[in-house]
Amino acid sequence: MTTDTRLERVRTAATRVAGSCGLDIFDIQLRRESSGWVLRVVIDRPLQRDADGAVVVETPEQSIGIEDCQRVSTDLSTILDVEDVLDHTYTLEVSSPGLDRPLRHADDFRRFSGRLAKLVVPAGVEGQTHFEGRIAGVEDEVVILQVGRRKERRIPLAEISRARLEVEF
Repeated sequence: MTTDTRLERVRTAATRVAGSCGLDIFDIQLRRESSGWVLRVVIDRPLQRDADGAVVVETPEQSIGIEDCQRVSTDLSTILDVEDVLDHTYTLEVSSPGLDRPLRHADDFRRFSGRLAKLVVPAGVEGQTHFEGRIAGVEDEVVILQVGRRKERRIPLAEISRARLEVEF
């Protein structure tokens, strides 16, 4: 069985387990490391929308907790063992996307509107490739970033190679 096939079987099982807990799968990696095979499963809360279909801005209190990770880890481990999904020993790690989570889609930027973020735009916008500011929103696949007190940058989502939230204290 190829690694891709194994990963697809793991993804199916993980999606089932996360769904039963009211959660989504954010990312899955199966990698061979010096210590052996490591299966990393990143869980997240599902995107919430209001009655009009607009994305609801997430607060830090709604983030994934240790209890969520523990529940998914326990249930997923049991299913993977019973269904014999992986034919070798592995270490299972279940976590949240983190405080500095990646932003991948327009809805991610909408979900974390008002939060501080860093973006990388290899082609550059007005000669600049790295941006840091508050997410002000998304319009027509363009991220609006508030940089400083009065400056607003409009960055096409398709041109962003990397974006993540910044941790604020």
